[in-house]
Amino acid sequence: MQVEILNISGKKTSKKAELAEAIFNIEPNDHCIYLDVKQFLANQRQGTHKSKERAEINRTTKKLKRQKGTGGARAGSMKSPVFVGGGRVFGPRPRDYSFKLNKKVKRLARISALTYKAKENAITVVEDFNFETPKTKNYNELLTNLNLAGAKTLLVLPAHNKNVHLSARNLQGAKVVNASDINTYDILNAGNLILAEGSIKVIENILS
Repeated sequence: MQVEILNISGKKTSKKAELAEAIFNIEPNDHCIYLDVKQFLANQRQGTHKSKERAEINRTTKKLKRQKGTGGARAGSMKSPVFVGGGRVFGPRPRDYSFKLNKKVKRLARISALTYKAKENAITVVEDFNFETPKTKNYNELLTNLNLAGAKTLLVLPAHNKNVHLSARNLQGAKVVNASDINTYDILNAGNLILAEGSIKVIENILS
């Protein structure tokens, strides 16, 4: 499939980008997308949550009241979870949430996500560009020219560009990644996908 290439002023150029059918026009696999996004979010979790159980509470173990005759339940320690300030029953413990996912599954998930964006006509291709200095104003103008101001966007560059990355850093909803670092979550989380012309070849080399 072919997509017209725009310049940073939002004007059409005489060039067209060829998006590979095997990457941008397949039968999407929703389950692979689910697994890949689930793994991505799980890997973001620190897993440092912890609460004290009754063995870790520093409270008296003195017998609180006599065993029988009070009309209430027997009690032998202030560490008991039934008392305010007592240990928590089955509280969270530090753990690792990450899990293994096959490379082929992750690859199919990314291709499926790109296919969804192509079907939604949410892919914009721009000429490779650079900013002389990192300025948020420059990136704002780029989005305005592409009619994407205020939208949640993901710009994919063929290689790291410091000035472009820094220009987008302070904008809410605007994210810039290298083509080699593209992932399923970022693709689907963005309303519109902006591909720099050179990034298409990198993506196809990685996913083909």
